[in-house]
Amino acid sequence: MTTQIETKPEPGIRPDYRIILDLIEPKSKVLDLGCGDGTLLYLLIKSKECHGTGIEINEKAIYECMAKGLTVSHADFDSGLTDYSDKRFDYVILNESLQQVLHPQKVILECLRVGKRVVVGIPNFCHIRARYQIFFRGRVPITKELPFEWYNTPNLRFLSLKDFHTFCKLNRIKILQERALAVQKEVNFLPNLFAHIGIYLLER
Repeated sequence: MTTQIETKPEPGIRPDYRIILDLIEPKSKVLDLGCGDGTLLYLLIKSKECHGTGIEINEKAIYECMAKGLTVSHADFDSGLTDYSDKRFDYVILNESLQQVLHPQKVILECLRVGKRVVVGIPNFCHIRARYQIFFRGRVPITKELPFEWYNTPNLRFLSLKDFHTFCKLNRIKILQERALAVQKEVNFLPNLFAHIGIYLLER
């Protein structure tokens, strides 16, 4: 049996966004990498009075950000964050993007350079449903959280929550907080087995 805490996000707010909102202090300077349509950034500005900016590579998503009145740069953060000085931001957010970058180690270390703290959200490729499909079907798993076939997935990296812990230890990165999600619930028992998503607050 898993020990789970029911989350009750406001209507229309994704559970992972609710957790990130909880992790970030009001009126902080925030950089959201791979900000998508800007929903999270907009929520941070509106509900936490943050001073936020984003980086996004998808032009259609940038137009959606502009419609929300957001400041977003059209760039590929995988190539680096050289335009930003050390500790320029209170928080850098890297949610649902790490598994898609070419150089994840470089990106995370750059995030920790330009941000005092970093929020990273990753999918857990080793949760129980994925393991079940690999063991009994002998195929790469397809789930609600990982809905892609091997030939059309945007994911370049396949990691578990344990893998991310090991990475942080090897790179001397402090995990200040760890939150794990299974659909609408937070998981605090065997998250590497039962969680679909891990969200980390990092510092160096």
